[in-house]
This record gives sequence, C-alpha cells and structure tokens, in this order.
Amino acid sequence: MLPVEPSVLGAFVVAVTAIVMSPGPDTMVILRHALASGQRSGLAAVAGVQLGLVAHTALAVVGISLIVASSPVLFKSVAVAGAAYLAWLGVQGLRDTGDLGVSQARAAAGWARACRDGAVSNLLNPKVILIFLALFPNFVETGRGDVEAQLITLAVVLIAINVLWQAPIAWAAETVRRLLGRPKVGRAVSRVSGAVLIAFAALMILDHLV
Repeated sequence: MLPVEPSVLGAFVVAVTAIVMSPGPDTMVILRHALASGQRSGLAAVAGVQLGLVAHTALAVVGISLIVASSPVLFKSVAVAGAAYLAWLGVQGLRDTGDLGVSQARAAAGWARACRDGAVSNLLNPKVILIFLALFPNFVETGRGDVEAQLITLAVVLIAINVLWQAPIAWAAETVRRLLGRPKVGRAVSRVSGAVLIAFAALMILDHLV
C-alpha cells in the first residue's frame, strides 16, 4: 500500500507542478551556470537544488523547519541569508568576463561550484521552507499513519517533478550557449542573469523584512 492515497497524490502533483514551474531563484541559478559554463554545469546546479530539497525533507521530518518558521527572528535570518547569497551570485555574474572556453580542470571546479550554488540557494530560500510547512500538511493524512513516510513520499514526488522541469532548462540553455558562444554575448548573458538574481534578492528582502 502506498503511504499516500493515490487521489491525494494526484492532487499534490497538480499543486506542486504549478509551484515548480513558477520562475524563481533556483531557475535563475541553473540558467546562469548553464549559459556561462555549459550543460554539465547547469545539470550540476540542478543536482544541487535537489540536494537542498533532500535537506529540507530531513529538516521537515525532524521538525526543525517548523521551529524556524515559528520563530520570526530565525525565519527572517534565513530570508536575509538567502537574499545575501543570491545578491553575491548576482554580483559574480555582473563581474563575469563572458569567456566560455574553459579547461577541463576549470570546468570540473565549475561543476562543484554550480552544485554548491544550487544547494545553498535552495536551502536559504524561505519560500521552500513554507512549501514544506504550508503545502505538505494539506496532503498528509494523520489517520493513515506513518506521517514520516508520507512526507518522504511527497518530497520524492516534488524532487522528481523538479528534475523533470529543471533538467530540460539546463539542456535548452546549452543550446542557446552554443548558438551565442561569443565573449560579448557571454558577458551580456552573465550580466543580465546577475541583475535578475540581485532583483530576486531585493524581492526576498521586501517580502520578508519590509
């Protein structure tokens, strides 16, 4: 027997798909790395985002996310940290030289950095915490028992939908990169994506601190 009722799971898929397809910081981090360093860096950022979701799942299961969300100070601290990290990524984009020709060693370092950026931006996004705290409880049936198994099942579905949406974004960005693989265009793309990340950081501050 599935931990989650099939009809409930179907409703969850519809709700979470709409959320995942909404543009946000995770999408911009993936696009920035895919456009700047290629498909593998974009996919590394996708992997990093999923690692962030795995960590969120673990925190939700043990109840730490509830503690963070119930404390205004802690929640605002997460929001500020997330905004600061996105702003830092944005500044890096504004300073990018646009050189798309990198060595294998630099590329490998870039993959690790992309994975880290995806994970950290997801972990420090307070909206993701709210997804686990505000959305997930609506699809957990306490009378069905084993709440932890239900949470993990919902999280696995969320991660699967995330990968199905975000991986093609990284692949598509690689196609664009090949078509526009000139330093001037690379600089322009990096600076535009950097500016958008800074804008997301400002919106996070407005949403949670103003």
